[in-house]
Amino acid sequence: MARQSITLANQNDEWLKQQVANEEFTSKSEAVNYLITQARRQEDYVEFVRMKLDIAEKSGFAKKQTREEMLAEFKRKLNV
Repeated sequence: MARQSITLANQNDEWLKQQVANEEFTSKSEAVNYLITQARRQEDYVEFVRMKLDIAEKSGFAKKQTREEMLAEFKRKLNV
């Protein structure tokens, strides 16, 4: 593992210390690694959703409709 030296805002350092004190993590390093992993996963998920939306838009799935037009279309498709 790479060793780093970082400077934290006081409130972030206190939060990390509290997480370790509450035994949520065994060390501040473990907490920071967990948070970075979560941020990376979230970033990957956002990119996945963007890709899906782009595909949907290019396929014609997304139409420019008003809310009323969408509701009418949904009702037609559901035979309501």
